[in-house]
Amino acid sequence: MSMKTSDVIFKQRIKHQMQDSFMRKSVANAQERMFTNRQIAADRLGNWDQWREMGMDIRNHVLEHLDYYLHQLSENVQKNGGHVFFAETAEEATDYVEKIVQQKNAKKVVKSKSMVTEEIGLNGVIQRNQCEVIETDLGEYILQVDDCDPPSHIVVPALHKNREQIRDVFEDKLGYKGTSDPEKMTRFVREHIRHDFLEADIGITGCNFAVAESGSISLVTNEGNARLATTLPKTHIAVMGMERLVPTFEELDIMVSLLCRSAVGLPLTGYVTALTGPREQGHIDGPEEFHLVILDNGRSDILASEFKDILRCIRCAACVNTCPAYRHIGGQSYGSIYSGPIGAVLSPLLGGYDDFQDLPYACTLCQGCNDVCPVKIPLSDLLLKHRTKMVVNKITPLSERATVAAFNHLNASPKLWNLGVKVGAAVGGKVIKNGKMPVNLGAIAEWTEARDLPQPDGQSFRSWFENREPSAKKKTSSEEK
Repeated sequence: MSMKTSDVIFKQRIKHQMQDSFMRKSVANAQERMFTNRQIAADRLGNWDQWREMGMDIRNHVLEHLDYYLHQLSENVQKNGGHVFFAETAEEATDYVEKIVQQKNAKKVVKSKSMVTEEIGLNGVIQRNQCEVIETDLGEYILQVDDCDPPSHIVVPALHKNREQIRDVFEDKLGYKGTSDPEKMTRFVREHIRHDFLEADIGITGCNFAVAESGSISLVTNEGNARLATTLPKTHIAVMGMERLVPTFEELDIMVSLLCRSAVGLPLTGYVTALTGPREQGHIDGPEEFHLVILDNGRSDILASEFKDILRCIRCAACVNTCPAYRHIGGQSYGSIYSGPIGAVLSPLLGGYDDFQDLPYACTLCQGCNDVCPVKIPLSDLLLKHRTKMVVNKITPLSERATVAAFNHLNASPKLWNLGVKVGAAVGGKVIKNGKMPVNLGAIAEWTEARDLPQPDGQSFRSWFENREPSAKKKTSSEEK
């Protein structure tokens, strides 16, 4: 599946990423900044929990009546002169876009930032038709020029790179001779790709929310490149996940208010754009053709499952910005274009457990993600459901299942438990020295890579309590009375 970005096993990716000191520092700083800004913006709005409740209700209402709103949206898009294509799979979606590229004999495509097009691997399909694809979001453009990393964050795709690394990429690949000053590098990129907007045959975007009552799509961006990508090329193609809907502009107002504050800590981003079909007769701005690709790609199955709540997600990355696991392992460790708690829940649903069975365990279950989600998705609960489902379906390793089964058997028998605790304490007191064991295997080996084992004193608590002086026991009994 195109979502998958690496065949290296999860634990190897983690070890590699945790050796990247810059990445970990960069992620920690970004998390602190975005988490703090989000909280300030929420506090200034006031009644934040009520807003979250409204967001949850809107998203639940849409999911409960998704067939109605999808029909209404498609009817209105077509009334406005646009074309609608429902894609059941990623392949159907990319095939449809590829046919448009071929029909237009397109040689250049400009794209705005879009996670759903990353999900279906659209760029590679377009490029196999000898058509150039230019990512116009600055973060995505950096990664495209570097040609080695997938996005590491839903909102800030190049979060794992510092300004010096970015400068080196631009110098090596684009001949940039300036400094690492962000403003100068941004100006260089702006000048470098401006002609691409004028030369592009097709502009491709995602869709933050589609408005069913008008057949409009909305884009929430900070750089404004999406407006150029949708206005200058003669053909505009928007790709949206089938759940990204609101009934009216009234609900759009609420969802954008939640999205902007949760994503970047601002009341509004630089640009909030609503696009309704191709340009009208007599107008000079806008595309001649508009195509809306509505993608299922497993979402119908999720809608009918116990994981339905995950479809409320508005891709704000607030959960990513508060996740302690993400802070230490970074986005590249997840092996999916969706990282953090949202990725740990969504990736196994879209890509299957074969490729993503480790992700539900990339979580401390601290529930911080639950607390910051603007639409109240119980992410930690959904991760536990994944773990339960994997155990029931015997997807987890045999050694793990055998260990848990042995523990359950031991825990169910008081006699065996007491014996095991006594023997374990006695053996542990002899073999554990300075927090380490002479031989470390399995989970113990992984634990002791970064931690010390507790040092037993050779006896269990019950043994210690039983061997106390009688007077001490009587004193304790008297105090309890």
